[in-house]
Amino acid sequence: MDHRFVSAVLVLLLGLTQPSLQGEDVVADVSTMIIEANKGMSHMLLEGDVAMPTTRNAMKCLSQQCKWPKSASGLVEVPYKISTVFQSHQVNTIKTAMNGFATQTCIRFVPYAGQTNHLDIQSNGGCWSLLGRQRGGQQVSLDTSGCMSNGVIQHELLHALGFYHEHTRSDRDQYIRVNFENVRPDNTKDFMKQDTNNLNTPYDYSSVMHYGKYAFSRGGETITPIPDPSATIGQRVGMAKVDIERVNKLYEC
Repeated sequence: MDHRFVSAVLVLLLGLTQPSLQGEDVVADVSTMIIEANKGMSHMLLEGDVAMPTTRNAMKCLSQQCKWPKSASGLVEVPYKISTVFQSHQVNTIKTAMNGFATQTCIRFVPYAGQTNHLDIQSNGGCWSLLGRQRGGQQVSLDTSGCMSNGVIQHELLHALGFYHEHTRSDRDQYIRVNFENVRPDNTKDFMKQDTNNLNTPYDYSSVMHYGKYAFSRGGETITPIPDPSATIGQRVGMAKVDIERVNKLYEC
């Protein structure tokens, strides 16, 4: 992967607190799946799966332009296209992940019908997304060979809604220790704290936006929970309770 990262991205990070997830569901966490799927790609990415936008900087979102607008009905409609490269069962997996938002938030992913701003879902070399609403058709890449998981899809859709990774939120040093000595040299920027809007929500190890203990490792843990290093972090099942709370807070559902 090309790791020529630059420190410029619009951030709206959010954290989480949900009952801990156990068993096989936490074995292959979101970070492992995304990192493996993104190996060898040449896109300019930050933190492994955030594509670098050309119209954003590292400041918080201080206007409504980075958010998808709410309609008069109180719903936030996010138009999307799905490439014909996806097979029918893969389309169903993507739509199921989208429906997870509809049952618990005011977000509605709706089929594209000529809207200027929309998500263009492709299989384009890994799992990645731009951050927040962009102008025109913005790509979300869900590679058919490595990203067809509910948790990974919701992870990337949360990026498109404006959410950043949990492990880089502004208060993370109270909850995790980043072991930079174990981080691959090209990936140190992936663990830098951001000046984020945490929406007055607690840090959450079980957030679908949290990377696992061995993300970008060159040997040993890269992320250690504190004060309990044995705590489980990262999961690939889907949005946790506070992920949902944050969506509802950010979009005033």
